[in-house]
Amino acid sequence: MGKKKMERMKKWRARMAKPTAQNKKRKKAPILSRRDVLKIAAVTASAVVVTEVGISGPLSPEAIQGIGEETHPNQGSSEHEWHMVIDLSRCIGCYYCVRACQAVNDVADEEMRWNLVFPDQLEDGTTFYMNRPCQHCKEPPCVRVCPVGATWVRPDGIVTMDYKRCIGCRYCQVACPYDVRRFNWKKPETPNPYSPAWGEGEVERRPRGVVEKCTFCQQRIDRAIEQGMTPGVDWQVTPACVAICPVNARVFGDIRDPNSPLSVYLKEHATFRLREDWGTQPKVHYVMPEKEGV
Repeated sequence: MGKKKMERMKKWRARMAKPTAQNKKRKKAPILSRRDVLKIAAVTASAVVVTEVGISGPLSPEAIQGIGEETHPNQGSSEHEWHMVIDLSRCIGCYYCVRACQAVNDVADEEMRWNLVFPDQLEDGTTFYMNRPCQHCKEPPCVRVCPVGATWVRPDGIVTMDYKRCIGCRYCQVACPYDVRRFNWKKPETPNPYSPAWGEGEVERRPRGVVEKCTFCQQRIDRAIEQGMTPGVDWQVTPACVAICPVNARVFGDIRDPNSPLSVYLKEHATFRLREDWGTQPKVHYVMPEKEGV
């Protein structure tokens, strides 16, 4: 990588560390402040210890079905680790990925979108479209603060949810540094306007009162393993947002396979991850948008 590109990369990472205008608008009336998040993290960490000696009330082990269990459903294989690349120099802002995600994962409400795409601008005025799904962190803050173990990292690296266990406390939503979790305020009654035009629903709609998120279309990943197929190669078992992209701005695959499309793309392109300084170790990598005339 040339010296000029290295400097651009440093400036870009510093820029991405700052909140965007869209984020400021979205968070203009937060339920909890960042100071509250730190308090929650401390309280949740201590609650685990307290639980060992016994507590009572709505968060006691007896009051919540499944709390205290040492294992989660047998999902994902430790032989794989799924990552995604989003090439911002390719994205044209068609929103196909957004609609396909809403159809396949039955996300009917616009405010509940798991996959965020919005226009942004470089310092020189070059416009591009920022994409922000769940980052599927290796060290996810959302998992650490959940008091009931309703969200966890699968053996294959996907950060998933158990909606039957979720109690709707929203600790995970506030703890997420990427603002990609959504609380479901409504009963699942509204017809999905994007299905079947953009795809058939593959999962049940979540109940009211839980936090939802992108799952890398884990239902497709699981089906691929069962049927001997390859996500990122066989499109019917690749995340919907990746499979539908008309300009191949998204690449998905197993980072543990050196010959996977994702691994090859990472070798051939300089990439960055959002807020790497936070130590969350996201599994979504980005290729910088190109300046106009470059």
